[in-house]
Amino acid sequence: MTDRIEKILYEEPTHGRLDKFLVTRFPEFSRARLQGLISEGFVLVNGAPAKKSGQVLEGGARIEVRIPPPAPSGLVAENIPLDIIFENDEIILVNKPAGMVVHPAAGHSSGTLVNAVLGYEPDMEGIGGEERPGLVHRLDKETSGLIVLAKNERAHRWLQDQFRLRTVEKTYLALVDGKPPTPNGRIEADIGRDPKSRKKMTTLPAGKGREAISEYKTLESMAHHTLLEFHPHTGRTHQIRLHCAFIHCPIVGDEIYGRKKSTLKLSRHFLHAARLKITLPNETQPRTFEAPLPKELLRALDDARQVS
Repeated sequence: MTDRIEKILYEEPTHGRLDKFLVTRFPEFSRARLQGLISEGFVLVNGAPAKKSGQVLEGGARIEVRIPPPAPSGLVAENIPLDIIFENDEIILVNKPAGMVVHPAAGHSSGTLVNAVLGYEPDMEGIGGEERPGLVHRLDKETSGLIVLAKNERAHRWLQDQFRLRTVEKTYLALVDGKPPTPNGRIEADIGRDPKSRKKMTTLPAGKGREAISEYKTLESMAHHTLLEFHPHTGRTHQIRLHCAFIHCPIVGDEIYGRKKSTLKLSRHFLHAARLKITLPNETQPRTFEAPLPKELLRALDDARQVS
């Protein structure tokens, strides 16, 4: 791949900062990315390298921006099958299976969703000047369901804004032990690191952790279990799992926040990201995407219905 070169004439009636002007001409890039190009000498003003991001531009200034191709990220592309629900030039929406980690980390250097997406589309535009897909939300290793990744920086910023403004509607299905205190409800319980175990999260008194809000409704009541639909308004780590435990109906199979031994024959916890309502880049109306319950959760749900 070759460098992309853009030549621009500054024709504004007043003086202006170089980085602020470039943000208006390259909306697909963050201001930090453009400042990086300036500091690395990829931006010329009147034929000379720009002195600094805040360099003042005068009318008639000739600007040349050289954008190098994405650099290798150090992430390994792997040929791992993906269940793709939707994709276009901007995003890819995947139905992640349980057992797959989203991003490489200590103890999980390969076999992740990011490795798989890179293997599927190794020539994507990338994020932050690197060949990698952009994550805007995550799912726990044993949580299945919908997750969206950006293929370029423009889409990444578009999705980030929606998650930040909480306009994305996420729907999860959870089978829990017992019954919630009310068929439908709203849970407000702050979440933070468990002081007794740094690998776990915990609910905390108001003001002691990060705000976490979830709404739920009962879809089906069984003898010893309840199928709940969850709508998280915030995106804290392990939020739904912790909120279920907080109202004393932990998720079936959750050995960390629930019962040490699953009440049903299930080798994972019963939590599935079933639906995602989101506005795609360059569109004005939101779309709704769905992922059906995987076979092992359907079997567990059927077993729960059989228990008297």
